[in-house]
Amino acid sequence: MHADPQYIILLGPPASGKGTQAIKLQQALELPHVASGDLFRYNLKHDTELVLRAKGYMNRGELVPDDVSIRMVMARLSQPDCEGGALLDGFPRTIAQAEALEAALAEEEAQVNLVLNIVVPDDVLVERVTGLRLCRECGASYHIKFLQPQEAGICDKCGGELYQRPDDTEETVRTRITVYWEQTSPLVSYYRQQGVLVDIDGDQPVGKVTEALKAEVATL
Repeated sequence: MHADPQYIILLGPPASGKGTQAIKLQQALELPHVASGDLFRYNLKHDTELVLRAKGYMNRGELVPDDVSIRMVMARLSQPDCEGGALLDGFPRTIAQAEALEAALAEEEAQVNLVLNIVVPDDVLVERVTGLRLCRECGASYHIKFLQPQEAGICDKCGGELYQRPDDTEETVRTRITVYWEQTSPLVSYYRQQGVLVDIDGDQPVGKVTEALKAEVATL
């Protein structure tokens, strides 16, 4: 792989398998997985100046400004383990964040090298989420199509009752997908115009998706 730092962004809608693939890619690339949700939780736990600023906006019901988010990410990217680059997950979410990231990386004579966009049809995403069932007792997960229990509605492991989470209904899932695309579609166009975005077919077995992602990374 190239000696310069490699910054790779992973995009994908809810239930696209992005989280699973991020872990597999992180292991293969030996790059740190920088997820915006994890960063916020870390800053929250340690009561950093950044998170105190963010909480002020959130308590007033306002959006957290992009400069707070970008400072959180850049603080993480300045850590020694990110010297070789990072796999970014959940950031950037907007054009403004993408431009801020670009400017910050440029100061370090670096850039976004590759954007991997996992594409899955909306109906498939809905099927994946609405079919999920969890055990009330032990939390084991099942799927009515892809991972059925031996006895319908009963957990194989502990005999507990299986249930569907309230936020896994079709209406809620479609809303989440719509919000994602409203936020992310401009970002997809932005990186496509820069020539660094590659679409990956996420509607295939997990291993095949991983192979496709690794094949693109290997071109760097």
